[in-house]
Amino acid sequence: MSRSLARRNRSCLLWAMIMIAPQDEPAPGNIKVTRWDWINLALQTLISDGIESVRILPLGQKLGVSRSSFYWYFQSRQDLLDQLLAHWHDTNTKAIVERAQRPAESIIMGVMNVFECWADERLFDPRLDFAIREWARRSDDVRRAIDKADNERLSAIRDMYRRHGYDEEDAFIRARVLYYMQIGYYVLDLKEPVEARVSHLAAYLRSFTGLEPSEADVAHFMRFIAAR
Repeated sequence: MSRSLARRNRSCLLWAMIMIAPQDEPAPGNIKVTRWDWINLALQTLISDGIESVRILPLGQKLGVSRSSFYWYFQSRQDLLDQLLAHWHDTNTKAIVERAQRPAESIIMGVMNVFECWADERLFDPRLDFAIREWARRSDDVRRAIDKADNERLSAIRDMYRRHGYDEEDAFIRARVLYYMQIGYYVLDLKEPVEARVSHLAAYLRSFTGLEPSEADVAHFMRFIAAR
């Protein structure tokens, strides 16, 4: 057998192993990182340096592994980028939608459910959201993903208002005011501590609902803040 044919056979065998490898388990041998290690580093790089810096070779160098580790878990760089978008949707968007859909005794409690996303970055990562929006400036596909996510978030908040008796237009506008105000905080990169923002909680709730929150309402959210 010629050397070139032997090399081709070894390459085919390696590729076959990659394609059938368990996608959520560490690879054997000298591949010492997990699929999440790659995704987590890619997310950190996206946030700190932008999408153009999310490259296989530099990521592998930082992780101290070869390219074969990457191809154990991903078919291509685009596959990795798709996974980053999926992670963003499964965290940031789902957090808002889930909390807007929670049963609530009043619209004030409903709005405070959504506020949990703004108060806890483990639920909603503003730096990741901003990084995805920056990426969308360079990709029409990501722009469409952003538009779809914004619509999902706004629709969930609008429906929350509708469940509590607001008419269609009022629910739509209040949802916009609540959501766009928060996104504006991130776009403007305001450095207001959470503690400073919650000191105005009652006024925010009045603005977003048109109702007067009780002391018990405010105390409920303050317990959430204290337990973070």
